[in-house]
Amino acid sequence: MLNSITVSQYSQYIKQIFEAEELLHNIRIVGEVFGISLSRNVTYFSLKDEMNAISCVCFVADGFKDIKEGDKVTVTGSPNYYMKSGKLSFNVVKIEKEGEGELFKKFLELKDKLLKEGIFDESHKKQIPDNIKRIGVITSKEGAVIHDIINVSHRRNPAIDILLYPVKVQGNGAEDEIARAIEKLSNYDNIDVIVVARGGGSLEDLWAYNTEVVARATYACEKPIVSAVGHETDFTIIDFVSDLRAPTPSAAAELLVVEKTSLLSKMRRVFENFYGSAEDFFFQVHNKFDLLFKSFISNGESYVESKEYELGLIDASLSKLDPMSILKRGYAKLEQGKKKVDKASDVDLQSNVEIYMHDGKIVAKPLEVEEL
Repeated sequence: MLNSITVSQYSQYIKQIFEAEELLHNIRIVGEVFGISLSRNVTYFSLKDEMNAISCVCFVADGFKDIKEGDKVTVTGSPNYYMKSGKLSFNVVKIEKEGEGELFKKFLELKDKLLKEGIFDESHKKQIPDNIKRIGVITSKEGAVIHDIINVSHRRNPAIDILLYPVKVQGNGAEDEIARAIEKLSNYDNIDVIVVARGGGSLEDLWAYNTEVVARATYACEKPIVSAVGHETDFTIIDFVSDLRAPTPSAAAELLVVEKTSLLSKMRRVFENFYGSAEDFFFQVHNKFDLLFKSFISNGESYVESKEYELGLIDASLSKLDPMSILKRGYAKLEQGKKKVDKASDVDLQSNVEIYMHDGKIVAKPLEVEEL
């Protein structure tokens, strides 16, 4: 039986093998870059082809100046076994850009195709509602994304309802699940807006959101869709098709949910504006009524005065026609046998004549009649 060795002895033996193998020193490897991350001046990334991937580390400060996710590159370096963590990585001392990777080429091809079809046109974008009460979220039921959206939404407004439609966010079949979820939520009557979300990752990790099936499902959706895929620097096909792009899932919640205090302030301003408008309206009505009343009183007084004057004229005219007024001026009225006598020839000398004056009546016997 072989004697046991320690972990350190094993690690040292592995490291010596790699260091002693001259064929592995300063070799050139071609592959597609993904999973880039930067820590201080050290760049960590992976290199892959159709079958496998390796971990790489680059200590050259400006080595990744023009390199991005999906680029096809040739790296020069040597394998390095890091004994403390037991991790094997390829230590890159030089990196040369060979061209865009296959995934990125597919991304550009699909983007160009959909652009020519007009699927990205602003004229197709739907308006995001102002008063959102329920948000449908398409993402994984696990992980931080759904919790971030719920936490931010409820912090801003506890009354907001979040409906989760759980899906795979990467891997085989993820795009079909996402497209099916969009189609399902599109027919939900009580959902105001849909958020398609996931955390950041490499171009390969986000690939489900760069597929034609997801793009067309997003375009056909009846509800407004907000894409919140990856980090602020990540762009996917769904970003161009959706009605609004949020840089992160948390930012999507910030954009969609009106803060409760802001909502209350808005309602207060509306009430104050209404109260002010109502007060102005009643003030104007009161002023108009007051003016009309004063005008009515003034016009009424003038009307009464004019009518009093007219009545005075009529009274004066009637006074002139009053028989008593005529008698007071020295005239008299004669009657004989209850009949008015207005001509001398009508007087009967055989009967008495009644002479009416303004203060009494005289009865006389006519002796003779002389005509003028």
